[in-house]
Amino acid sequence: MDQITPGRIVLYKLRPADVAIITAERATDPTHRRGNVPMPGDVVPLIVVRVWPDGVNGQAILDGNDSLWVTSARQGDADGQWAWPHRA
Repeated sequence: MDQITPGRIVLYKLRPADVAIITAERATDPTHRRGNVPMPGDVVPLIVVRVWPDGVNGQAILDGNDSLWVTSARQGDADGQWAWPHRA
């Protein structure tokens, strides 16, 4: 199994709270009004910035011209968690 380290790209599953933050920021910041509407459960790439014993912090890259700062995300399949990309 690969080890999680800063700079790795993993897949992050958006939580309802993440979608609320994204939607609010896009509504109030005219520079972030572009992009497809996110939904809970959407999977987006996350660039790992910091690794902690119980999770990772990083930038989730959205389908638009903005991103979402994610903190303490644990590995798993649920909303708010990250997973390794599938290899072909």
